Amino acid sequence: MKSGSGPSRAPRVSRAVKLCGTEQPDGAGRLLSAGPLTVELDNGNLRYLRVAGVEVLRGLAFLVRDENWGTYVPTLRDLVVEQRKDSFSVRYRADCKRGSQSLSYEARIEGRSDGSLEFTGAATPRTDFLTARTGFVVLHPLKGVAGHALEVEHVDGRVLTSTFPALVDPVQPFLDLRALTHEVMPGLKAVVRMEGDTFEMEDHRNWTDASFKTYVRPLARPWPYTLKAGEVVRQSVSMTLVGAAPKAGKAAAGGAVEITLGKEQQRHRMPAIGLGMPAQEIDAALASMDLLKRAAPRLLICQFDRRAGHGFKQLKAYRRLCEETGAACELEIVVESLYAFDVELANVATWVRDAGLKLSAVAICPVGDLKSVLPGGVRPPAPPLGDLYRAARKAFPDVRLGGGMFSFFTELNRKRPPAEWLDFTHNGTCPIVHAADDRSVMETLEALPFQVQTARSFIGDSGYRIGPSAIGCRDNPHGKTFTPNPANERLCLVNSDPRQRGLFGAAWTLGYVASLAATGVETVCFGAPTGPLGIIHRAGESTVPYFDALGPGAVYPAYHVVAGLTRAAGAALVEARSSDDARVRCLAYRAKGATLLWLANMTAKDQLVSVSHHGEEPFGIVLDEASFDEATTQPASFESEVKPIDTRKLALSAYAVALVCINDR
Repeated sequence: MKSGSGPSRAPRVSRAVKLCGTEQPDGAGRLLSAGPLTVELDNGNLRYLRVAGVEVLRGLAFLVRDENWGTYVPTLRDLVVEQRKDSFSVRYRADCKRGSQSLSYEARIEGRSDGSLEFTGAATPRTDFLTARTGFVVLHPLKGVAGHALEVEHVDGRVLTSTFPALVDPVQPFLDLRALTHEVMPGLKAVVRMEGDTFEMEDHRNWTDASFKTYVRPLARPWPYTLKAGEVVRQSVSMTLVGAAPKAGKAAAGGAVEITLGKEQQRHRMPAIGLGMPAQEIDAALASMDLLKRAAPRLLICQFDRRAGHGFKQLKAYRRLCEETGAACELEIVVESLYAFDVELANVATWVRDAGLKLSAVAICPVGDLKSVLPGGVRPPAPPLGDLYRAARKAFPDVRLGGGMFSFFTELNRKRPPAEWLDFTHNGTCPIVHAADDRSVMETLEALPFQVQTARSFIGDSGYRIGPSAIGCRDNPHGKTFTPNPANERLCLVNSDPRQRGLFGAAWTLGYVASLAATGVETVCFGAPTGPLGIIHRAGESTVPYFDALGPGAVYPAYHVVAGLTRAAGAALVEARSSDDARVRCLAYRAKGATLLWLANMTAKDQLVSVSHHGEEPFGIVLDEASFDEATTQPASFESEVKPIDTRKLALSAYAVALVCINDR
């Protein structure tokens, strides 16, 4: 972990801000059971529907989304929960309000002794209500589901046998749905039936959500649409079990998470770790140069968009940033012109030469590809990609050329570039597109390897780069702008997510790299040096608890993870396996005759970890609640406090990250 000096004194800070950067609670829901079925009730919706510990559904929810696809957080009232001996029931009312429009809905949930369940919802707009979707969403998990058999019943009564997609499907794999049936375990199937409208399925892995999502209202219909005041929307979803369901038993207590280290993997190397360099963060990055140099990003992805007024001044600043940090420079160019793109790119190349900016790569994306287009929708006009890439080769003949999407994998998957023209393909990700609670954000890491595997199916062995990515969105390709976040909350599609500043952000960052390291991606780039997507604090438009009181030189916990991993570029990976990577993620590689092992607690609960290894007594650093003040205000002294670590019985508190050095040679 590399770091630099910072503020000399830290103000008092709450545990909530240390963990997640916000005082907004995000507690676990209430566990309910009905015969062999267990569910978690979370703000009126259901999560983790399990039979005998096997996850049947990841979630079942009645959701209301705004015109930009942001999800309302409903206010619940009149909540009644009855847990009986072998069944349960839930009923409540909920309100969704924003500005002058409002909608209320009533919900009822019944869990029965045979493990069946029914969830009904009836929504009544109090005013005309603009929405992109209002109704039920059903989430099937990935484990034991992706690539497995599925029986599909359509609204016209046809029943077909198929499979859940193994690779990420760019469009809806199944349309006009009434019911879905899949095997939960040998001899037991689950039937999910949806009534009240026509449903269809999309592959949620496109957005890194760890699920297959079946939702109401086909995307072929116009959106956003208006629900007229007083017109009730009624829907229901039921789940029934077919076959021999095991009897309900006690849940197994969670023991220590076992980390097993194996052989050095010469064929698998650590990717280079870089940062995005938004033009609006140039001044703040320059003011934080000492910290940025110590973070030592291998790559800076520098934005260039003439629509935003970018020109010679920004290119000169990028030159200084890259020269002083030693980072390679990739210029990310938004191409405006439909027809004179060759002239536009030639002009940019001239400015680059005049600025003395040495490029390692350019990445090209036309304006028309910056926004999301639903399946079957009409794409905004854009130059033919082959012609555009030829023009880029001519303008920048001596650097690597990248193409793809500056937004999400979704758009890369739906508009696959001609990889034969490119040296590498790229896309970013964002974990708060559809859900913003802590567990959903961590679960998005499950989908990353599926995205890489899918990309390989159409780009072959050419280079693949991911980022810039952060917890917050660098752009909202689905709407006009970001979701506002004046109260510093967990919300979908925001630019400023509070968890970027907490220990949560450090654990997520480590988990992100751990999920991608063995996939063969060239680079993984995180959001920015500074700002809402950054790793170094700067004062912004909204008040930030704790950090605003520190002054210059404060860093977020994720700074130490990024700064540590940048030094690992090209290192041989060491096989490392966690017995439960939903609780603890691990990443290991060789460095100067030793094994460096990173561990991250991915949960809000303390986790006990046991590491099997050979060698001398390990030593290292733990980034947690106890070290938070020093890590954020005195990063240099934090790094120097290396201590022996008992890896046979290592306790990691909520969202803690540990770097362990094992001298095994």
